Amino acid sequence: MVSSLTDLPVEVLIDNVLPAVDLADLGSLAATNKTMATICADDTFWKRKCLEDFNFHSSETARTSGWKVLYRGLFRPRIFVWGERRNGRLGLQELPRGLGAGVPYPLEVRIPGHRIVSLAAAGMSFYALDSKGVMFAWGTMNGEGMAFSSDGFSVEHKTAPVPHKLIMPTPIRTVSCGRLHTVALDAKSQVWTFCNWGRPFQLASALVDRHSPDTTPVQAEAGWSFSAILTQSGDVLVYWQNSGTMGRAFTEQMSLMDRNDETKARADGQHRIPCATWEMLQDPVRLRPIPDLPTLADNGLSQEEQAEPTKLVRIAGMDNNLIGLTNKGHVLLHRGLDNDRLAPGAHWEYLPEFSDIHALKRNPIYADDTLQAPETMRITHVTAHFHKFVAYSTGTRSVILMGNSDTGPLSRPEIMPALQNRSVINVLLGDYHNAALTSDGKLLTWGSYSNGALGLGDPRQLPAGAPGGYENEERRQRVIAQSFIADPPSVTEPAEVRFDHNGEKGRKFVFAATAGGWHTGALVMSLEPEKDRLEEQEEQQMPGAFPGAQNTETVPPPPEMGHTWGPGEMPGFPVPAGGGFRGGIGGRIFRIGYAGRGMNRGAYGPGGRGRGGQA
Repeated sequence: MVSSLTDLPVEVLIDNVLPAVDLADLGSLAATNKTMATICADDTFWKRKCLEDFNFHSSETARTSGWKVLYRGLFRPRIFVWGERRNGRLGLQELPRGLGAGVPYPLEVRIPGHRIVSLAAAGMSFYALDSKGVMFAWGTMNGEGMAFSSDGFSVEHKTAPVPHKLIMPTPIRTVSCGRLHTVALDAKSQVWTFCNWGRPFQLASALVDRHSPDTTPVQAEAGWSFSAILTQSGDVLVYWQNSGTMGRAFTEQMSLMDRNDETKARADGQHRIPCATWEMLQDPVRLRPIPDLPTLADNGLSQEEQAEPTKLVRIAGMDNNLIGLTNKGHVLLHRGLDNDRLAPGAHWEYLPEFSDIHALKRNPIYADDTLQAPETMRITHVTAHFHKFVAYSTGTRSVILMGNSDTGPLSRPEIMPALQNRSVINVLLGDYHNAALTSDGKLLTWGSYSNGALGLGDPRQLPAGAPGGYENEERRQRVIAQSFIADPPSVTEPAEVRFDHNGEKGRKFVFAATAGGWHTGALVMSLEPEKDRLEEQEEQQMPGAFPGAQNTETVPPPPEMGHTWGPGEMPGFPVPAGGGFRGGIGGRIFRIGYAGRGMNRGAYGPGGRGRGGQA
């Protein structure tokens, strides 16, 4: 008979006992002895708590430790954005004057009453998800046209100058952005596509019916102008929402819905958009299976893990290209994703220089011993945008490998020494600027100024020669004397973004970040408990939460973690009236388009322009 908790197996404590313990009692339990302190600090447990209590997915980051600290920060995350100011993309009614076409340092965007746990940047907009799966958007979906003030958000050119809540029938788990479209995966593993914010469609196809691993989506990824789905079995499906058969079906449905004033998706006075959801009855194209791949030595996997079937576990979209990553660390590239006619004839290419540690060690950058190659390597994450992609591993010996649209099987990766061995947990790519997030909460940026997208500060106020500043004092003084901000030189070495502008004080810890177009965003937690408490009290005193709206989430006191949801409970999601799963705003989801259905289904069996800133 068990006489003490410490007599139980550690796995039982972590999987069954701790989830049932109130957060306040966890602190008392951890204080009983060293053994319980270690168990109560287990990263696996806190990683699970981040997902269950806050909807924070591990796919948001390559973090391998520090989940308990992150959990505390998720009680009151803060949103910061910077960069290009046009199209309402910074989400603020008033912006600092005299800074030209952008804001070169972080500004806070507030969504009171909602814990934001995920941030995503599109070509001219931002998206945010809260801990209940509620989705917000601001900026402009497509800034290349105009919208009338009387138009609703069924028009893709309509601007949301402040965060707007998208009323969807199910909680959203992940968001991925292309240039002018966005895809989302919901709590039921259904894929939604946004070509405007008012009429998102659910992809309704037997290829994603969730009846088997082959048809259960685990990742929805937006390329520059196409969309891709990774299934549980490792198959990849792609579709083109604005061209080909699906594009024609989309245009027909928009014309049909334009006749109904109720589906114009006009925002109300509380900045809520009643999404008129519908079903797209078209099949995506299944890509060919990945080729036979070599066994990768020194990748840190056990014999059991090496013996498992090799399959794709992550994908990342570029402009007409897709990057794939296997569970063993193989990096692959798929070209030819211009349209639904070319894709079936294309295939995956293996990139050994991005996958094999022995191939990597032959890279000339390691020749003079200034930078040491790791002894083991397994690429665990990939990210991509426009013409660039990054493959990287995690930990203190993290490896960051960069490629582009011209990369092939014989191409060597670009390796930036300043990024290696930095415990990088995420790499973000804009059109011409880049960012890297480290496990100790630092956000580093480099690349083009892009109207302030680097976030390093007003170049006129920075010392001459500093990252983000002008190259010498003479030029700095010359710019100060003129009426506009000239672009400073590009930043070639990653530099840390500061969050102490506009009187901001106290240490900050960045736990998530995003980049796109000519703008960047970050989710930040304060490392000053007293400041955190005061701001929490200030926010709770605000009438309602979202402007004029009923608060949808009670905010508990964060520092002592004295509140928890029920054991293993995900906070409930309030489904709007008339917005049930098959309801949209009109009681049911519209169905369209069997033309061409099955055209590309299972073709190879199972297994398998413009800029964002200036428009």
